[in-house]
Amino acid sequence: MKIAVVSRSEKHLLEIARLLRERSPGDEVNLVSGSLERFSSSAGTAMPDLLLLDQPQGSELSRLEGLGAAHPRMTTMVLSTLHTVEFMVDAMRAGVREVLPAPVGPDTLYPAVVRVREKLSAHEHANGKVLAFVSCKGGSGATFLATNIAYALATECGQRVALIDLNLQFGDASLFLADQKPLATLSDVALQMHRMDASLLASSMMPVTATFSVLAAPDDPVHAVDVKPDHIDTLLNLARRHYDFVVLDVGRSLDPVGVRALDLADTIYPVLQTTLPYVRDGKRLLEVFRSLGYPPAKVQVIVNRHEKKAQIKLEDLEKACATPVWRQVPNHYEAAAASVNQGIPVLKLSPKSPIAKSLMALARGIAGDAAPAPAGWLARLLKKPAKEAPPAAAQPVAQPALQAVPAIKQPAFEEKQAWMQKS
Repeated sequence: MKIAVVSRSEKHLLEIARLLRERSPGDEVNLVSGSLERFSSSAGTAMPDLLLLDQPQGSELSRLEGLGAAHPRMTTMVLSTLHTVEFMVDAMRAGVREVLPAPVGPDTLYPAVVRVREKLSAHEHANGKVLAFVSCKGGSGATFLATNIAYALATECGQRVALIDLNLQFGDASLFLADQKPLATLSDVALQMHRMDASLLASSMMPVTATFSVLAAPDDPVHAVDVKPDHIDTLLNLARRHYDFVVLDVGRSLDPVGVRALDLADTIYPVLQTTLPYVRDGKRLLEVFRSLGYPPAKVQVIVNRHEKKAQIKLEDLEKACATPVWRQVPNHYEAAAASVNQGIPVLKLSPKSPIAKSLMALARGIAGDAAPAPAGWLARLLKKPAKEAPPAAAQPVAQPALQAVPAIKQPAFEEKQAWMQKS
């Protein structure tokens, strides 16, 4: 937990720091000698989980109210010798969680810090899900599925979605979604991990829609070394708290960064095709997952470019890999190739194609109860098309825009009308 202590008294500052570090040496404790204004100017956007303000003076309670409104996740406590009803009411209005006696001792400080920790833990457990897509062999289509399923979760299921490209050396997930260069990449974020918060994460991502953004892989393979396994812990814990789904394109190399991401994922989706090289590499990868101790329910196999008349049947693949196939995505090369070449999600470019319908159903299966029920054809007809989010600036993470379901085009309506007349 990140804790900041603000006090005009050097003696109080050092004593509070000693108590906090004795309670939990792993907590990050920052000391600010002086006023709350000095803390505000030095902290910037990297706010702590807990702010301890010793003996507030003047308008500092009013300033606390502004800080709390700008950073709702931060908990504020005040240490004071004053405990009048008027002061307590002012502190409550300022958003102060607790007022502790000053000078504070371990008997009152420790339980208060524990209560904050429990509050943070409860908030963290109400997290979004992390979905990791892994290629069993190069060219399996894991990036295509990851990007398009993430897009479907956002646009069709009404979820807040972040896609993080963890293919550190040759990742190109952003090109599958938009024809623009990301302003920042994962390596840029890694260098700023010490000040990472929701605002910095949002500003580093490339917006695709109002509720879907992408954190691109490093644009230079040399910068892949900037990303460490510990960075993945911080990044995913933060993203979980602000998105309903965090989709990872892990790539194929099982390096320490990739394995850490797979460890933290709720579900892993190995992607393969029904040809012998893919089946062989898929079997090897699944054996690695078993050796890492992943439970069978965590690993859900997806067969991409599935052909019903393929020489290797799904039953053969399941027997060879000793695992069931969770879903299969049909082969429709024309729609997939056009989507990749134009940098437009297939659900937007060719919504009636078999592959788009399959991905839409797959996304709804992932979202489960969170996905809204599909609207009837008349309801969709009467709705206006949703406006795309402007690509120029990142959208606020905590305020997703509600998107209307796109209206049915005229040919689809004519087909429906003809069917009704025949009936």
